[in-house]
Order: sequence, then structure tokens, then C-alpha cells
Amino acid sequence: MPSKPVRREADGSLAIDLWLRRDGAFEADAALRLTPAEAEVLHAQLCYALDDETAALINPVSARPDCRKGILTTRRQT
Repeated sequence: MPSKPVRREADGSLAIDLWLRRDGAFEADAALRLTPAEAEVLHAQLCYALDDETAALINPVSARPDCRKGILTTRRQT
């Protein structure tokens, strides 16, 4: 993913610039545009998906954003 920040468009949507690759080779640039509600769902899904044991090794719990703290513990207890 490019180093451009997520930006809010004039219509209120959020745009995320992506680099598309096929078989490891650059294919094209694209902007993923999401409504604020869609962006919130993506955010929640990414927090959940990233909070596994591998993520815990890369980011200690104390360095995680608030949205990722406690999810692994909750999942293990269920």
C-alpha cells in the first residue's frame, strides 16, 4: 500500500489508495472508496483479524491501539 494517508472526499466518503499487484508484479493504482459506516466495519474487521498470536508477537499488547487490546483474551475465554 502506498504511503498516502486515508483521506475524506468532498462527498464524505473515505478514500484509501491501493497498489494492485498480480503474481507479485505491479498492475495498477486504485482508490478504495468507503462510506463512513463501511470504513467503521472494515476497521472493526481488521482489528479482529490482526489481533491473533502472530500480531501479538509483532506488537506487544502495550503498544497496540485501544481497539486491539483485549480481543485475543476475550476470544481465548470463549
